[in-house]
Amino acid sequence: MKKILTVGVYDLLHIGHIELFRKAKAMGDYLIVAVQDSAYVKKFKPEAQLVYSTEERCYMVRSIRYVDEVVVYDSVDKIVEEVDFDIFAKGPDQNHEGFMKAVAFCQEHGREVKTLPRTDGISSSELKELIQKMK
Repeated sequence: MKKILTVGVYDLLHIGHIELFRKAKAMGDYLIVAVQDSAYVKKFKPEAQLVYSTEERCYMVRSIRYVDEVVVYDSVDKIVEEVDFDIFAKGPDQNHEGFMKAVAFCQEHGREVKTLPRTDGISSSELKELIQKMK
């Protein structure tokens, strides 16, 4: 059985996230989605305004048919060491230091890394801007 791991905050769940899950699941048999803990998000992005709690975000992600398992994580470079998977699916903009360490870990331990394209015309940042304009 081929296991896929992908990670994210998933606060404003949208079609781009669903497409990520669909494409990631198509690469294997079992999709594990790691949802970043709210406290950790706030620690490194104090200005971040999360709409949903960690538990609520996990509930929503778990409800998506492509997702087989949901785990909570703090840092991406640690979760890749803690979860059993074969392919790490990430987005093209997920390239900060933690992701570089995660990718290096995958390469050192024989795990594939696949970069999946963003869904055109949708992003959480754009949604937040649109919502602000609607007020």
